[in-house]
Amino acid sequence: MAEIEFQHDRIELWVLGREFKQPETQQQLLEQYKSCRYKDAMQISLPLGEVWLFDYGVAVFWGVPEHDGLQLRMQLNQMVDEPVNDVKPEQYQFTLDSEATFRIHADRLALNTHEVLARLAVSHAFAQSVKLNGLEEEAQRVILENRALSRTLAASGRIPLSRQQLARRRGLLFETRSDILLHFGLLDTPEFFWDYPELEANYLQVAKYLELVPRTELLNRKLEAIHELLEILASEQNHKHSSFLEWIIIILIAVEIVLFFMH
Repeated sequence: MAEIEFQHDRIELWVLGREFKQPETQQQLLEQYKSCRYKDAMQISLPLGEVWLFDYGVAVFWGVPEHDGLQLRMQLNQMVDEPVNDVKPEQYQFTLDSEATFRIHADRLALNTHEVLARLAVSHAFAQSVKLNGLEEEAQRVILENRALSRTLAASGRIPLSRQQLARRRGLLFETRSDILLHFGLLDTPEFFWDYPELEANYLQVAKYLELVPRTELLNRKLEAIHELLEILASEQNHKHSSFLEWIIIILIAVEIVLFFMH
């Protein structure tokens, strides 16, 4: 495979949406661009630079001119579910030098090879990190929405939510946690490294720099605390509902007794 020419030394990380539509996206890109599929990622080769697309709605741009990048993103926005609007990219710098030592420091990545798969290996870590950013923001919003509930419950002994509202909040929390742990596999080493284990060390070094594991664990602990609170509230509401039903039964029995004696 011929080496790709890069116009500049910038890496841009874009969250375009929840996930790419499959297989429509792959077919369209194969028809319009020089592209190649690597398990859960796709490479798009441009005249200057390259782009890596990940199934969970993330694009990693390597040295792509601004005009070409904007044009491609506009097209990709039509290929994702729940597209993200007004998003700003994360940016890093990179150098390609076969004499250098692989390292990442101060948001600058030094690659010691021009191999395309080496760029894919570190792109996996970059993509997971920027996807985690969006989930962190969503989780923080859930936390802010629910943190006042415990104080309200302690002060008044009442739950300021209906059963439906509480169920919706529990569903949103479950969706956020399942995205992290199950759907997007942000704690898992990508399957790509099963076939290319020699590149895993580079991926792990970048993942460590981006603090993927501690960020995910901290986020899960926060969500677990909110989950416990919502479980307490749900239990309290179920108790009140059961008590209400018991009173209805008692009243109906009393009415039946009165009617029996009246007849």
